[in-house]
Amino acid sequence: MTRRSIYAEGFSHKNPIPAACRIGAMLYSGSIQGTDPASGAYGATIERQCELMFDHVRRIVEAGGGSLADIIKMTVWMRDRDQRAALNAPWLRAFPNPDDRPARHTMKADLDGDKLIECDFIAVIAGHDKGAAA
Repeated sequence: MTRRSIYAEGFSHKNPIPAACRIGAMLYSGSIQGTDPASGAYGATIERQCELMFDHVRRIVEAGGGSLADIIKMTVWMRDRDQRAALNAPWLRAFPNPDDRPARHTMKADLDGDKLIECDFIAVIAGHDKGAAA
């Protein structure tokens, strides 16, 4: 098995690192923020940052050859954990079935600048490497 760097259009890091990395069925993302894909600016509200973050999650897992259904765990860091309702709204849209959701851990963090939330995920993608970017 070879390691593959995964890149998703509209999402990038400032440092020379991919959005995610895949070996075999395992896909691990890097840090994902709520940034606008066109401008790179953070969303103006926690709600908008959550929406943008989940859009990036979907595009990154798809670029790795999977779907939201393949995500097994998400870790989320928030500046203010009392704002979890803003996180739960797109979470429930992405994972509506209570019997088919990934695990999630949400922690308070001292985030930089205008960043209010960020996450990473682990996915297990069955089958061959269809669609995985090299």
